[in-house]
Amino acid sequence: MELPASRLTLAAWLLAALLLPGCARDERVAPEGQPPTTSAPPPAPRASLEPDPAKAPIERAAPPTLQPVALGRFRAADRVAEALTGTLEVEDARITGATGAGFLTERVAIVRAGDEFAAGQRYADVMAVDAGQPVELRRVLEETRAADGPSPCGNMKTGFLALASYEEAGARVLRLVALQGDGIPAATAADTRLCAVAGYVSAG
Repeated sequence: MELPASRLTLAAWLLAALLLPGCARDERVAPEGQPPTTSAPPPAPRASLEPDPAKAPIERAAPPTLQPVALGRFRAADRVAEALTGTLEVEDARITGATGAGFLTERVAIVRAGDEFAAGQRYADVMAVDAGQPVELRRVLEETRAADGPSPCGNMKTGFLALASYEEAGARVLRLVALQGDGIPAATAADTRLCAVAGYVSAG
């Protein structure tokens, strides 16, 4: 039976509409045996993500070095300093007195004089310095006692030395605090005790 021309036209249009999407899909299908194409770039090979051993490694930034507040020779400026050490030589790792007293130290922190070394006790108050004054805190690794004279903490080992330095009347002043205890001096420290406070002036 023959279909009217109008129905043939409609059928042809529907057939074309159904076949066109399929044709478009067919155009994107890769030949057999090959992966389909994609618009995204392929991932970088893992080898390119690894550091190249042939290139020099990037140097890492070193931690900041704690700078000393004072180095050099200082003469005793009060009776405590005279009895404990006499003239004092302050070096990067060692503090040595003319009396024979000596301390091998390591610099552990730069704090402020307004900080507490024990509950309710500030460096500023015992050193008689401004609260904003930098204070160098050193742990005592080894202590040599004076042959004739007192030790900062008596019969107990000196745990830490704290130093502050400033200019006064054209001279460099050094204030030294000796502390007893193994833990880092702080407001929460349980075993920190004040042993002695001594004053010095630069010997030039």
